[in-house]
Amino acid sequence: MALMNFLRKEPAAPQGDKKAVEAFLHGYSIEVMPRTAEKVEDFRALLPKGTRVYIAHIDGTPIEEMVATAKRIHAEGFPVMPHFPARIIKDKAMLADWIARYKGEADVKQALLLGGGISTPQGDFDNSMQLIETGLFDGFDRLHVAGHPEGNKDIDPDGSDKNVLEALRWKDAFSNRTDAKMAMATQFCFEAKPVIAWVNRLNAEGIKMPVHIGVAGPAKLQTLIKFAIACGVGPSLKVLQKRAMDVTKLLLPYEPNEFVAELAAHKAANPDFGIESVHFFPLGGIKTNATWAIENGGKSGVPASQN
Repeated sequence: MALMNFLRKEPAAPQGDKKAVEAFLHGYSIEVMPRTAEKVEDFRALLPKGTRVYIAHIDGTPIEEMVATAKRIHAEGFPVMPHFPARIIKDKAMLADWIARYKGEADVKQALLLGGGISTPQGDFDNSMQLIETGLFDGFDRLHVAGHPEGNKDIDPDGSDKNVLEALRWKDAFSNRTDAKMAMATQFCFEAKPVIAWVNRLNAEGIKMPVHIGVAGPAKLQTLIKFAIACGVGPSLKVLQKRAMDVTKLLLPYEPNEFVAELAAHKAANPDFGIESVHFFPLGGIKTNATWAIENGGKSGVPASQN
């Protein structure tokens, strides 16, 4: 009996107000890569109608694979938002070519602009602001930029957030000048209180862009720790490390119940709180993540306010 109790599925964390969680998950988005998308027979069997699907562009992935993935997912009825990582784009001509392919073959009208996961630029661009300044994204319906609740050592090697905040102020000012709807999609986190403090600080600094908070979907603990280290997730990594030290939880899959519930409760109590939506990183698989979202009330696609 003791062994059965040890191996049983971990009970969900207290969900508080289920309606708050459902409201918080409404309009969630999810991220895929071409190689993971290939494993999905039909996204319509997994995702609510209208779910925004980001397509991550990892260095080395041919643009042809990216565009083909966008075309396929768009054809299945989902708005697609491909990544444009500045540091892997050679020059303005390459950027223009990518945009033309996405528009022409997949009717792409949304984009996530970010620096990218490499330290040395391969061409003329170093950051997303330079991509914006080309003017090539004029006419897009929606532009998202990256957010880092736990800082970004590539931008601020000294551990401060001085340069990050300066860049966010620039992007926030641009959001007030463009017709495109803008938001900040963040890296995934595991601890709610620091996220709440970060979002409140942005507001205090006058940065009003809506936040789409990154959430790691259900996955094996070892998988999450590997991705967290690789992606530079810092302070909240201790949540996973603490869990790894608990032998009763070591073999159980991580689920973001507590993290989501705490943020949902805060949003319900503070309607003007800057988090607008949830963005899932399906580190344990798209099907697993989509099932968890549905079981917790995420049954609706992108709200009209985010279209």
